[in-house]
Amino acid sequence: MAAPSVCYGAALSYRLFLGVRVNLARRRGSWKTAAAELQSGPGSQILRLIHTTVVTTTKNVPAMRHETYTEDFIKKQIEEFNIGKRHLANMMGEDPETFTQEDIDKAIIYLFPSGLFEKRARPIMKHPEQIFPKQRAIQWGEDGRPFHFLFYTGKQSYYSLMHEVYGKILHLENLKGPLPEKNVIRDLIGSRWLIKEELEEMLVEKLSHEDHKKFIRLLEKLLTLHCGPAEEEFVQRFRKSVMAQSKKQLIEPVQYDEQGSAFCRSEGKRKSAKAEAIVYKHGSGRIKVNGVDYLHYFPVTQYREQLMFPFHFLDRLGMHDATCTVSGGGKSSQAGAIRLALARALCSFVTEDEAEWMRQAGLLTADPRIRERKKPGQEGARRKFTWKKR
Repeated sequence: MAAPSVCYGAALSYRLFLGVRVNLARRRGSWKTAAAELQSGPGSQILRLIHTTVVTTTKNVPAMRHETYTEDFIKKQIEEFNIGKRHLANMMGEDPETFTQEDIDKAIIYLFPSGLFEKRARPIMKHPEQIFPKQRAIQWGEDGRPFHFLFYTGKQSYYSLMHEVYGKILHLENLKGPLPEKNVIRDLIGSRWLIKEELEEMLVEKLSHEDHKKFIRLLEKLLTLHCGPAEEEFVQRFRKSVMAQSKKQLIEPVQYDEQGSAFCRSEGKRKSAKAEAIVYKHGSGRIKVNGVDYLHYFPVTQYREQLMFPFHFLDRLGMHDATCTVSGGGKSSQAGAIRLALARALCSFVTEDEAEWMRQAGLLTADPRIRERKKPGQEGARRKFTWKKR
């Protein structure tokens, strides 16, 4: 059975190995810069490969189906990859122990510059686990009988997992007596469910979108029950942690005035309004806008509620003093700009979890909406002139 063509360093000729090693050892490290230039350059020349592997294909053979690779075959390919990796590192004058996959890619680009647009046609050197697909274990014995009782369903791993989840749900619903105290607090913030492709890779089976939805609904039902640490650990296997976006948010540093009071300064925008807010760590809830109390500056209750929403969301009403300066725009856009500035300044006095909650509530995201421009030939942005027949 013919394997896919993979350009390994071991396939390079010994003569090329000696010649390139002598030249590159003298100017170690310069090949990486040259590889980057070849990769980003507009016109890259095609270099004739010294060694090529030709794979012949035959039509109308059973091998046209998904190929199966044994464990011995994969182990042999990994050994050849490691040998080729060491040879390539020595050719480039690098340490084989610290030669990463990124260095391998740069070395291949440097040695074999290609002008082919199709990436799959270019010479590559990847780990065999990335080249050969993951295979399922043998599912039947020598007598031809399958090991698993759900083999003939066609999706034995999926239905076995559904059976396990449903069994846990029945066990919790029929559980009588006092529930054991939970040592682990359920926290699903910062993680998401596995998507269909990731679940297929885990189970090594093809699933439909309906199968994926049924499985997620069953897990959500399990979470609604009084599950213990074992069930929560089971559910976490099917959730993937996501980096909190609030960590990417630039948090202003805390400053101190002459009296030693901690405060934070931040800015916010909404349409054409620009606001700057100074929030003090300790206070009695006094908020001034352009030197005037916010109750007098914003007579409309809606604008007041919008300005005070960050404090109300964090349950910090009456705990901070704030001084705001705003210019441009109308009262609505000014209230939105001040709210954004206050929310960003409050991030310096709260925990990371509270900052993430603020981000999910939309307090740290600027509102990009602006007034739509008037169109030519129309009365306004969307309004048309009144049509008259005569």
